[in-house]
Amino acid sequence: MSEILYKEESYQLMGVCFEVYKEKGSGFVEPIYHECLEIEFELQGVPAVHHPHLPLTYKGRPLKRSHQADFVVYGKILLEVKAAKALDDNHRAQVVNYLKATGLKLGILVNYGRIGGLEWERIVLADWLRDQSDPPSLQS
Repeated sequence: MSEILYKEESYQLMGVCFEVYKEKGSGFVEPIYHECLEIEFELQGVPAVHHPHLPLTYKGRPLKRSHQADFVVYGKILLEVKAAKALDDNHRAQVVNYLKATGLKLGILVNYGRIGGLEWERIVLADWLRDQSDPPSLQS
C-alpha cells in the first residue's frame, strides 16, 4: 500500500475546511468561504496563501497571463474552493490543469454548496495522469 501524499498537511487543511463548514454551513457564495478560510488558516497556524498568482510558460517562455488559484497551503498543496450544487468534471479539470501548470503534486477540491455536508476530493497529479489519458475538458 502506498503512502498518502502530504498526509499530515492534508489532515490539517481538511480540519480547517470542516471547521468553516461547521460554522457557516452551505448556501454562501465562494468569496465568503475564501474569507472564512483565510481567518481559520490563521487561527489554526496553517500557512496558506490566498489567490497566489501561478506563472505559466509556453515552450519555455513566460506568458503574460497567470493562473490565480484559490489557495496554496504549506507551499505545496493547491486548494480549490467551490460553492456549487455538486463537483463536476469542469472543477476537476481546473485543478488538474493548475497542478500540471505549476508542478504541484496534490490538489484538494472542496465544495461548500452541496446541501447535507462538505464535499471534497483529493487529486494527486501522478495518479490522475496514470488513470486518465486526458483530464476532463472544460465545458463552456
